[in-house]
Amino acid sequence: MIEAAKIWNEPNNKSHWDPNLDPEWDRFAQMTRLAGQAIAAENGGLTRVLGGLSPIDPAFVQRLDRKGALDHVDVLAVHGFPLDWNLWAIDEWPQKIAEIRAVTSKPVWVTEVGVSSFGSEEVQAWGVKKTAELLIGQAPRIHWYSLYDLPKTWEATTRHKEAEGSSYYRHFHMGLLRADGAPKPGLEVYADYAAEMGLCQWFHFQDHRIDAAAGWMKRLGVRHLRTGLSWADSFRPDALAWFDRQMEALAEFEVTVTFCFTPEHRGIEPHHTSPPQAAEEFAEFCAQMVRRYAPASAPRAQAFAAG
Repeated sequence: MIEAAKIWNEPNNKSHWDPNLDPEWDRFAQMTRLAGQAIAAENGGLTRVLGGLSPIDPAFVQRLDRKGALDHVDVLAVHGFPLDWNLWAIDEWPQKIAEIRAVTSKPVWVTEVGVSSFGSEEVQAWGVKKTAELLIGQAPRIHWYSLYDLPKTWEATTRHKEAEGSSYYRHFHMGLLRADGAPKPGLEVYADYAAEMGLCQWFHFQDHRIDAAAGWMKRLGVRHLRTGLSWADSFRPDALAWFDRQMEALAEFEVTVTFCFTPEHRGIEPHHTSPPQAAEEFAEFCAQMVRRYAPASAPRAQAFAAG
């Protein structure tokens, strides 16, 4: 069920890691080393992926390499949204991957790539096709972000503020399905590439869309899915029951599961972007999730541990 464990999400983006609290990323490097070791101790065959870089920055890769963090991951990942937020053209995708390959011998995955329908659903449909043509064959894993639009009553996990207008609201229009489940034109285009270009879909705690999402992915022929298990959510009542429910619904797919988000009471500051007070606690969360959902010796049918 789980083919890879991803350590954090976009560590060089202040939407997900506070650089004011860790300006040299020393704490992040330590957390990555410990988490990578903990995952390997539970399942040495599980691929460990560094949280996707956004922006795509080879200097950041070199920074983490000097701190020993890359010794404890097997794959690097990048994220890109050139038609929405990045200051480079969509045709530069192969060049951006080459920039990271130039500073590492590790495989490079594209674990988030997308085009919003904020301005036009037809532009998004074109973007799906163009992205597939540019990236299939360039990266071993590609995950289109995302299946569903973010409901407008929810909050986008981003540094952007509502007052910024388009920069904020584009987050709500990244799906191939509208928030009510209605297909956009891009869904039909995506179906032609679903076997080679997977999906990235984040599920919120007790997300009502989980079964419908699994149904859509089966119909589309999706093989590879990226999602997340939140360290912060693990402190909610009945958290493990929800995690079990989520992972059981996704059992037919090859899942890259992202471990991230600091619980407010365990951060240096009370925010999900804060470095943890004790990096060992995040590493133990990673180990617990691997024990439960990707144990080294258990067959797939027995992936859910007793607790």
